[in-house]
Amino acid sequence: MPKKVKPKKRTTWLGELGNLVFSLVICQATGALGAIATMPSIPTWYAGLAKPSFNPPNWIFGPVWTTLYLMMGISLYLVLRRGLRRNGVSVAVFALQLALNSSWSVVFFGLHRPDWAFAVILALFAAIVWTILRFARTSMWAGLLLVPYAGWVSFATVLNLAIWRLNP
Repeated sequence: MPKKVKPKKRTTWLGELGNLVFSLVICQATGALGAIATMPSIPTWYAGLAKPSFNPPNWIFGPVWTTLYLMMGISLYLVLRRGLRRNGVSVAVFALQLALNSSWSVVFFGLHRPDWAFAVILALFAAIVWTILRFARTSMWAGLLLVPYAGWVSFATVLNLAIWRLNP
């Protein structure tokens, strides 16, 4: 007797939309949490720090991070649409890098600890690379969308180190 094959479960457009909205919201919410820790320190503590010559103007950070969080959300969506069961580890790694992302803001700006923040950002960068490698297995585009994020965090790592060294 032939084995019955279950039809492949199809995701409805509403399910797809839900995954997209969830992915975008979770990433933008991470940015908002970081901003809550960051904003009070910009005109006070951060303004008084010695900074390297390559420190960008403050206004650039908002648009860059908003764009990166958008790209991260799309990347997550591309992985989720291939199935959470199949990609659970990849999504967990993504969640780890999101947690490290907002933790960095709390440590650097909230606690005023560039030294500790440097350790956090090194872990963040490693988690981003791990996420890129995991996501690329599922979707090349999901991995590629995170490359600018890795580039920006590389720059932020150098900036963090420079600020720490200039403000012992």
